[in-house]
Amino acid sequence: MGRNKNKEISAALIKKIAPLLPVVVASAKGGRPRVSDEMALNGILFVLRTGIPWEELPQELGFGSGMTCWRRLRDWQAAGVWHRLHLLLLDQLRGAGKLDFSRASMDAASVASPRGADTPAPNPTDRGKLGSKRHIITDRQGIPLIFCVTGANRHDSVVFEQLVDALPTVRDCRGRPRRWPHKLHTDKGYDFARCRAHLRKLGITACIARRGIERNDRLGRHRWVVERTHAWLAAFGKLRTRFERRIDVHVALLSLECCVICVRHLTPFC
Repeated sequence: MGRNKNKEISAALIKKIAPLLPVVVASAKGGRPRVSDEMALNGILFVLRTGIPWEELPQELGFGSGMTCWRRLRDWQAAGVWHRLHLLLLDQLRGAGKLDFSRASMDAASVASPRGADTPAPNPTDRGKLGSKRHIITDRQGIPLIFCVTGANRHDSVVFEQLVDALPTVRDCRGRPRRWPHKLHTDKGYDFARCRAHLRKLGITACIARRGIERNDRLGRHRWVVERTHAWLAAFGKLRTRFERRIDVHVALLSLECCVICVRHLTPFC
């Protein structure tokens, strides 16, 4: 997204987000002027991009205090703003012919946390593993379609069925809504009969590397896009290491970054 010296977000994207934000009525008692939603969103994106602690957000940028931005991020997550924005952008991408459902890819990546994560407790075989793990499904180009977060100690396949079932229905004014990809590519971590059976039930062709039979790089020519998407997410300082204790705030940052990736593929908003 283009930005000037004191701006992290384009005016075009602000117009997309504004109708999704909750309406706040000013207090009749007066008080300190409320930081505008646009400036607060700029502050959130600045922290997301740089990875600085919220309390160190530079005041000279005019984005308000770090805690103001953190509260706005938390409240908008509770109101479902980021999820609705992601769905809106996916619809826009499909309308522009920029979503490719011919192949999808799924993978998980662990995110370290110096303080641990607000996620399920360690299992007996990996008691010392801190942090969380993000699971993501992308289209053929690496555009994120859906994601979820678990504890870093959880196996990649534990949320396979739930994540596939959570794939959103993407609408297009020129055709029928689309939900399922033709094929789904995954690595050997998903080589289980139940995973293949679930895809078969939905009419999705399973392209899952088989343990002890196929080399890891056999499907790499199609699956690398999801690994690149994980790299895009990790490029943002606030997602490289999980410093947020609250899972809802961490998920909010992930949702916002997925929206940023979608925006980058929409030429009019770049």
